[in-house]
Amino acid sequence: MKLNDLKPKAGSVQNTKRVGRGLGSGKGKTCGVGQKGQKSRSGVAIKGYEGGQMPLYQRLPKRGFNNVFGKKYATVSLARLQQALDKKLIDSKGVVDAEALTKAKVITRQHDGVRILGNGQLKTKIDLRVAGASASAVKAVEKAGGKVEIIEPETKGPRHKSKNKEAKKAPAKKEKK
Repeated sequence: MKLNDLKPKAGSVQNTKRVGRGLGSGKGKTCGVGQKGQKSRSGVAIKGYEGGQMPLYQRLPKRGFNNVFGKKYATVSLARLQQALDKKLIDSKGVVDAEALTKAKVITRQHDGVRILGNGQLKTKIDLRVAGASASAVKAVEKAGGKVEIIEPETKGPRHKSKNKEAKKAPAKKEKK
């Protein structure tokens, strides 16, 4: 076999149809787009427009609910806490809070606070200061000899604007004499 004997499989290669090359070509004059008007020109953007009728995508109902005031918590299970304590990533003598968990890489982000879940067992005495904890998690921590302190989660970001309007006002201008 030689290079000049190589040919593509029959029917796999087709020439592109050249439009606007006379009536005899089959795609002459209007080139297959019909007569005048917006649809015969390039850059048409009328898909979805139904002539003033309410479009289908607006007629269909929205699904679900997105609470703009909802809080997103970083969740940590008791099993993950015990694992970090066994590896000595967390000091059990001090108070464990969101910053300690982030530093130990138990959680990646603090979000609006940390919530402890009761999955797994806790064998080590530990004092926690978190934004929330399930009832089973609190029971397990207290059974191990520790305590859980629930704190108000820090609110930051555009969803949590300051309610103190006095702080936003500009200082009063001084009068010139």
